[in-house]
Amino acid sequence: MNKIEILKKLPYAEPFLFVDELLDIHSEGAVGKFTFKRDMNFYRGHFKEVPITPGVILTECCAQIGLVCLGIFLLGKDIDETPLQIGMSSSDMEFYIPIYPGETVRVESEKVYFRFGKLKCRVKLFNQAGELACKGVLAGMLKSERNGK
Repeated sequence: MNKIEILKKLPYAEPFLFVDELLDIHSEGAVGKFTFKRDMNFYRGHFKEVPITPGVILTECCAQIGLVCLGIFLLGKDIDETPLQIGMSSSDMEFYIPIYPGETVRVESEKVYFRFGKLKCRVKLFNQAGELACKGVLAGMLKSERNGK
């Protein structure tokens, strides 16, 4: 499955899609980018004087690129035309520096394991200057109707 096919299989749409581009994907990990547009709704209230991207949104961006895109790749041809079912089972993230409106981030993931439909990954999110903004470990369950995975 190629990068474009993976993006088409994502079960998200704006305003909750946090993947613009997949740069690399293989059996051991994924790399992708997303730009946090200045007019995204959550910036109006988080924080009103100097808006920054909420940690939960950074975690979601890491999950969509590093966990879900990789999971779709790993399921490959076993995914049919029915919607992919995804459930986050755990997250442990550490945050170091803020991500501001208008920044393009890069997410890198490394597979820890994938078995019985559960995928666990180490993820890192870098700001557009290449500085580590957050990192952690995410895990989730992925299942397509046809294969039960």
